Amino acid sequence: MTQTKDFGFGTQIRKSPYFDATVRWGATGFSVYNHMYIPRDFGDPVQNFWNLINDAILCDVAVERQVEITGPDAAKFVQMLTPRDLSKMAVGQCKYILITNAEGGILNDPILLRLAENHYWISLADSDILLWAQGVAVHSGMDVQIREPDVSPLQLQGPKSGEVMRAMFGDSIMDLRYYWLREVELDGIPLIVSRTGWSSELGYELFLQDGSRGDELWEKIMAAGKPFGLKPGHTSSIRRIEGGMLSYHADADINTNPYELGLGRLVNLDIEADFIGKEALRRIKAEGPSRRQIGLVIEGAPLTGPNTTFWPVTQGGNVVGKVTSAIHSPRLEQNIALAMLSADAAQIGAKVEVTTPAGSMQATIVEQPFYDPKKTLAAA
Repeated sequence: MTQTKDFGFGTQIRKSPYFDATVRWGATGFSVYNHMYIPRDFGDPVQNFWNLINDAILCDVAVERQVEITGPDAAKFVQMLTPRDLSKMAVGQCKYILITNAEGGILNDPILLRLAENHYWISLADSDILLWAQGVAVHSGMDVQIREPDVSPLQLQGPKSGEVMRAMFGDSIMDLRYYWLREVELDGIPLIVSRTGWSSELGYELFLQDGSRGDELWEKIMAAGKPFGLKPGHTSSIRRIEGGMLSYHADADINTNPYELGLGRLVNLDIEADFIGKEALRRIKAEGPSRRQIGLVIEGAPLTGPNTTFWPVTQGGNVVGKVTSAIHSPRLEQNIALAMLSADAAQIGAKVEVTTPAGSMQATIVEQPFYDPKKTLAAA
């Protein structure tokens, strides 16, 4: 009996329910995110970008693990984890939240989904919030159960994603509003679908609730999307930087606070709830942040790919910060970047220098997002 060649580095890095399907459909490179493989290469990343903004792409984002919080005190417990006011969050609604530690540092910037009165999912960026939540719960005195359920999301993103959804679920799915969710089935496959995504384009996430049916679900979506030009793809660094979307560990981390990122709207210091980091965030707001995230347009030849290290930013010979995410946008025909600079240096229109592997490059501080600042495409 001949063995088929297996791909991977052992069992400590998990494969998603869509792993084999993505390889079959052309994935050639993977990264690791939340201890799982995530496809990061289906060929040309620039073509992936055009596929996303012109038609639609299907992305395996099962790495967005869910932390499920249930029990009589679920709502109270979730509010303790985040500075965003959740008092008006309805069943069926989604919200972008920050999870902060006692110093006001950001541990994760997930999407929160409220499935029922006492049933929440925290759909994670790349950090171990399951362990954090379980640890916080130990001495909280609250009646909650916290676990990782068998839930694996896909992202269907792009201007034609709505038509693909209509082909699968009928006209009624078109009523689903931006940042709301619905429970549906596709030929008996149990799903939660939401009007969310990590692309700044019109898009949906399909949360599979039975991992054994991942291959089947992938093929059904690709078949439904074929008439609309649907392609397999990966989350686009180009599009998310154009849209000013954060990548955790790059643009934010445990040493970054919401005010540095211009995300004060996600911090509600006046609510009664004593959320973790409240006093620290109150102090940071009063003092003003010492750093600020800004946008940069970097001169010179087009960057050949994203930065893999933090590039120093200097002004007048002094280091004033770092580039956290950089890419060449073929649509804008510019090198664009997100950077974290000292508050004194972060002045719109100011000139700085960026030290890249190819040498020093001139750059100008600009407003960001770089494209569609009101997210009219995503909310369309």
